[in-house]
Amino acid sequence: MTSKLNQLSNLAQRAIAAVVGVTIILCGVLYNEWTFWVLFLAISILTQREFYKLLKLDENLPLSVYGIFCGIVLNSLTFLIEKEILSFKYYYVIVPLLTTTFFIKLYRVKDKKPFANLGYTFLGIIYVAVPFALINEMVLTDNGYAPQLILGCLFILWANDTGAYFAGRFLGKRKLFERVSPKKTWEGFFGGAITSLLIAFILTKYFDSLLSWQWYGVAVIIFVTGTLGDLVESLFKRSIAIKDSGNTIPGHGGFMDRFDGLLLSMPFIVTFLKIFG
Repeated sequence: MTSKLNQLSNLAQRAIAAVVGVTIILCGVLYNEWTFWVLFLAISILTQREFYKLLKLDENLPLSVYGIFCGIVLNSLTFLIEKEILSFKYYYVIVPLLTTTFFIKLYRVKDKKPFANLGYTFLGIIYVAVPFALINEMVLTDNGYAPQLILGCLFILWANDTGAYFAGRFLGKRKLFERVSPKKTWEGFFGGAITSLLIAFILTKYFDSLLSWQWYGVAVIIFVTGTLGDLVESLFKRSIAIKDSGNTIPGHGGFMDRFDGLLLSMPFIVTFLKIFG
C-alpha cells in the first residue's frame, strides 16, 4: 500500500492522506469526549516522539521516554481535571514529575551536556505536550463537551494550509521569510488568510459554540500564529539540515509537519477564548 502511494504525485498523496486523516479525526471527535481524548493524546505522543527523534539527529540526548511520559501525565491530568473526575490539586503532581528529570540526569554518565539536554527535554514538553493538553481546556467547557470548538479550529487551520499552498504555488512571487523558508510567499500567506476567514464565515452560520466575532478572532489567530508556527518548525528543521520531520503521513511528512500550526496557535486560541469566550 505504501509503495503504491509513493508512486503517486505529491498532490495525490496529500489528498488521499488528508481524506483518511480527516475521517479518523472526525470520528474520534464526534463520537464522544473520551475518543477525542484518546485520539489527540495519541497524536501528542507521536508528535513529541518525533520531536525528540529529530533532536537526536543533532547529537543531543533529551530524556525522550521520560519527556513523553511527562506529556502523557500532563495531558491526562488536564482532561480528568476539566472533566471534574480529579481535583485541581492534582496539577501539583507535575512539579515533582518535572523535577525528577534532574535526578535522572545524574545517572546518565555518557551525557556530556546534561543541562542543555534537560532544556531539550523540557522544550519537548512545552512545545508539543502543553498545546495538546490545552485542547482539553478548550473543548471541556462549563456546559460540557464542545466538539465544535476543536473542529472549527481544525477546519480553519486546514483551510489556511490549503489556501496558502495553492495561492503560493500558482501566484507566489514575493518571499515571506526567505531566510527560513524559501518557498513561502506573501501571496500564499494572504491566500491562507482569505480561506481562513471564509471558513470562519461558514462556521458562524452552522456552529453556535462561539459568537461570530469570536470565530473571526480565532481565524485571525490561526492564520497569523499558524503561519509563524510553520516558520518556527522550518527554522528547527533547517538547524538540523532536514526537509521533513518524518515520512509517517504520505505527502505531508511527519506529525510535526502536519500539526506545527496547531502547536503555536493553541496557546493563543485558548487564552483568547478564556478571556473573551
